[in-house]
Amino acid sequence: MNLHWVKTHWSIKKLFSNYVWNIPNNDNKVYLTFDDGPTPEITEWTLAQLKSYNAKATFFCIGNNITKYPEIFKKVITENHSVGNHTFNHINGWKTPNRDYLNEVESCQKIILEHSTGTLFRPPYGKVSVSKSMKLRKLGYKIIMWDVLSRDFDTTYSPQKCLENVLKNVTSGSIIVFHDSQKAFRNLEYTLPRTLKFLKEKGFTCDRID
Repeated sequence: MNLHWVKTHWSIKKLFSNYVWNIPNNDNKVYLTFDDGPTPEITEWTLAQLKSYNAKATFFCIGNNITKYPEIFKKVITENHSVGNHTFNHINGWKTPNRDYLNEVESCQKIILEHSTGTLFRPPYGKVSVSKSMKLRKLGYKIIMWDVLSRDFDTTYSPQKCLENVLKNVTSGSIIVFHDSQKAFRNLEYTLPRTLKFLKEKGFTCDRID
């Protein structure tokens, strides 16, 4: 399974149809998502960019970061964005025993539920085994993947290339991945404002995933 396609191939979506890859609609809605936060300054910058375009988004947060920066996490919720679980320590679902992985998810969820509701989950790196995903879905989690990958996390990619990845592949219903992390910020800082401008000009609405 190639997790680094910029545009997720239809065959992957069909093979793993129990995951949410996109959200088809007739209203020209797209779904911006941000992984790995909350991060001081960067998440707040991201919120300001979204606010300037009246855009809503979904933040998949690391439990350890929520513990460190609870006020930033609360701000995400206060500004009416949705939040999801990204494990407590951003662990790899292909390398972690099932019990340890589920404990990580539940530890993160416990913190999320102190401030919000919902059972959205995105596996770090997009890597989760079939057995883990079955257990997670039985626990009520909705596994959210993506349709368009900006690759802002990849330091070998230029900001211009990250922007191109998004603009050339977004369609109505797309779930787009960005990262509100220190590592990704060079690319995010360039790409996000231009993405928001493009989407507005093309008549797209940025909505949250619930």
